[in-house]
Amino acid sequence: MWQLRRPTLAQVQAYRAAQRALPFSYPSVGATRDGGPTPQGFDRDRNRHRLGDGEAVFAAACAAVRAWQMFPPPLATIEPTGIPIAEGQVAAVVVRVLGVWFLNAARIVYVVDEPRRFGFAYGTLPGHAERGEERFLVEWLADDSVWYDLDALSRPRYWAARLAYPLTRRLQRRFARLSKAAMARAVARRCG
Repeated sequence: MWQLRRPTLAQVQAYRAAQRALPFSYPSVGATRDGGPTPQGFDRDRNRHRLGDGEAVFAAACAAVRAWQMFPPPLATIEPTGIPIAEGQVAAVVVRVLGVWFLNAARIVYVVDEPRRFGFAYGTLPGHAERGEERFLVEWLADDSVWYDLDALSRPRYWAARLAYPLTRRLQRRFARLSKAAMARAVARRCG
């Protein structure tokens, strides 16, 4: 769904409700879980960013993911705010590109909640401009370093996304760069 004005909360809620029961729009649901193979015809983007060291940084990073702070406004936000990180939850991803607002739907596929790893992956639903899955993960390694890890599989879904493929790929790289910076800022605020 696209429009020239920011979607209202009522529009977001109606959109989420309409997408909730729909199936995922891509094959290999869960492919990002263990770094599995990339489905044919999909692009894969892997990005890692060191957030710091120690338990306090890990706890801050986990809290940032729980609050969806890895989404970099004004490029992308999750609405409504406060959606719990739980399998099956549907999120509306609000994106603004070239003055146009896009509303995309994604459902949480799985959650990783381990003593030294936390995150989740969401997969696209039919109302999303892309097809694919993206994992957001925080890891606290044995050397005490804490990392933010993005693993995304994608391919255009609609004709406009296919037509604008070079722009779409540039936006995906921009999202990764801004998401890593957003996580670094969120952790610094929480630890500072």
